[in-house]
Amino acid sequence: MNNYRDGIRPWAIFQYTPGGENVCVARLRTRSDADAYASLLRQGGGSYQVLFDRQPQEVQG
Repeated sequence: MNNYRDGIRPWAIFQYTPGGENVCVARLRTRSDADAYASLLRQGGGSYQVLFDRQPQEVQG
């Protein structure tokens, strides 16, 4: 794991771009928080998916 903070936030929101790239845009502690935040992101357009990610990568943002 990159650091302690990422380790306690295993729920990741990935944005799928038209070029086929998956970008991690946020990490949260609980699935319900991740689902709620992804829902807000989807209102602005775009494709977002909530995944449980045990090995976090850097968040783009």
